[in-house]
Amino acid sequence: MNGTHSTSSARIALFHPCLIHGGIQRVFVDLALGFLERGLAVDIVQATSEGEFRDQVPVGARLVDLNASRALTSIIRLARYLRRERPDAVISGAIQTNLAAVLARAIARVPSRLVLTEHNIVSAIARDAPMLRTRVSPFFVRKLYPWADEIVTISEGSAEDLAVILGIPKNRIHVIYNPVIGDQLWKRAAEPLADDLFFADRRPVVLAVGRLHYHKDFSTLLRAFAEVRNKVNARLLFLGDGEERAALTSLANNLGVASDVSFKGNVSNPLPFMKHAAVLALSSTVESFGLVLVEALAMGLPIVATDCPTGPREILRGGAYGTLVPVGDSSAFA
Repeated sequence: MNGTHSTSSARIALFHPCLIHGGIQRVFVDLALGFLERGLAVDIVQATSEGEFRDQVPVGARLVDLNASRALTSIIRLARYLRRERPDAVISGAIQTNLAAVLARAIARVPSRLVLTEHNIVSAIARDAPMLRTRVSPFFVRKLYPWADEIVTISEGSAEDLAVILGIPKNRIHVIYNPVIGDQLWKRAAEPLADDLFFADRRPVVLAVGRLHYHKDFSTLLRAFAEVRNKVNARLLFLGDGEERAALTSLANNLGVASDVSFKGNVSNPLPFMKHAAVLALSSTVESFGLVLVEALAMGLPIVATDCPTGPREILRGGAYGTLVPVGDSSAFA
């Protein structure tokens, strides 16, 4: 546990899986900063102690590590935290952490208000998941989410999906888009791109930002890029890391574009890259929101995105602010 305990009368606990690079983590850091600016005390509570994103925690927020193996094994430790600290409100994000938060509050028997934020299209995530615990998550969502005081989703499409799963009217779910544009974004955007190799190659850059995960369907992007590369002397740059990296590297080799594709790994600030790229490519099979799309729009970067459920269509206003193409169609994407 890092930081000092504030004597503020209002304390907010932001509970999430871990401080790895990701959309929920960026959003929760921004929320922490906003709450601190309004005089609230903030605990950033993470289930596991992973955290190359830890340096982004704002000054004044306490970082609380539960040191569990994953969200669903943190329930008892979270209950102990709730009994000890008794925060006025707990805001949770991600399916497994939401379920853990509901159970932990029930065990702790504290009056802390619980706000669950759903950052996924639950039905789509469950349908495509290789892991059993994710495939069965709609059942537990249906049973446990109604125990919360409030439920928030980050897009209209995700609210519609969740309302069907819960069997409740959509107007009982609050839609609050992720906070993206603010002073911190412009400060990050003003940082220089300290990458000599990037500037050494003058070819236009197709930029992909996100975890190398099967929901991002970067294999379709690679196939599309291979078609583009037959006509345009361009290059493809991935910002992000994940379990699909080896498979994507192998596919790039098989497609004959390995020398034109770079994997930079996790980058704490993708905005300087956006300022110098030619286009952002989002090839996902599902995106509840798509924070990277808003960042790209703020940087003036053209966008080609799949018309997946459901965020890209909302953010890009049906194609008014970027090009939408069918999911999995590499030729259309090219």
